[in-house]
Amino acid sequence: MEKNTLNQLEILAAKIRYDVLDMLQHRGYGHLGGSLSLVELMSVLYGKQMKYDAKNPKWEGRDRVVLSKGHAGPVWYSALAECGFFDKEWLYTLNDGGTKLPSHPDRTKTPGVDMTTGSLGQGTSTASGIATALKKKGSDNYVYLIVGDGELNEGQCWEAFQYLAHYKLNNCIVIIDDNKRQLDGYTKDIMNPFSISKKMEAFGFYTQTVKGNDMEAIDDAINKAKEVKDSAVCIVLDTIKGQGVPYFEQMFSNHSVKFNNDEINTQTNQAKEQLLEFINKGGSTNV
Repeated sequence: MEKNTLNQLEILAAKIRYDVLDMLQHRGYGHLGGSLSLVELMSVLYGKQMKYDAKNPKWEGRDRVVLSKGHAGPVWYSALAECGFFDKEWLYTLNDGGTKLPSHPDRTKTPGVDMTTGSLGQGTSTASGIATALKKKGSDNYVYLIVGDGELNEGQCWEAFQYLAHYKLNNCIVIIDDNKRQLDGYTKDIMNPFSISKKMEAFGFYTQTVKGNDMEAIDDAINKAKEVKDSAVCIVLDTIKGQGVPYFEQMFSNHSVKFNNDEINTQTNQAKEQLLEFINKGGSTNV
């Protein structure tokens, strides 16, 4: 990846991370941990890999995103706002009555959202259906299916994966956010996933595992996935819940956070200041 491209992705990631913190702090609560762990992925998707037209969200030639872990809606909304799908002021209406940005994505409300999600597991099946339809139409577009590691407790995920593998739907890139935590604890304590990559390989997927905060590695993995023609494809992101903000990375209960005390608001404000400084100086990569 060229240095200038990486620099632009780093700036976009900082803007997305800032927006997630800002909108949730403004709301006073929200799904923080699993949103922050997807920031770098969203930057690569919307900053480099995806085909889309922000001014024409229903453009037939677009790639699709299915955020099966729909509680991470805030990171998706932030990416969409930064890329011009709607005014950034909408972010401050998160969860308001009549908002176009509900807690979980709704395709009837938000420009750029192609599939309603939130009931865990169901996005895997709908993404499989979208990928099938695109194949039958002869489209060269991709579906990016984003799944949480805790979400893999749902048997529906494995039914959908078996379907994708059987029909070799290489146009559906399965991306698993392995941040090692879910709503009420560590995944290994609640339902040990063992090796997610080995399980996906056993299901018939060409599988790669990359660091979820390394945008060059994410970009390379997507490029390699797009070269695969004879099997389903999967990328396992090795992430940290609360990624990119040490205070939240170290917070045990960071799935859904309440901004209800001086400490958390002070730490959030400090993180936002650091991100703004990074953005305003044009990033850090030597270009």
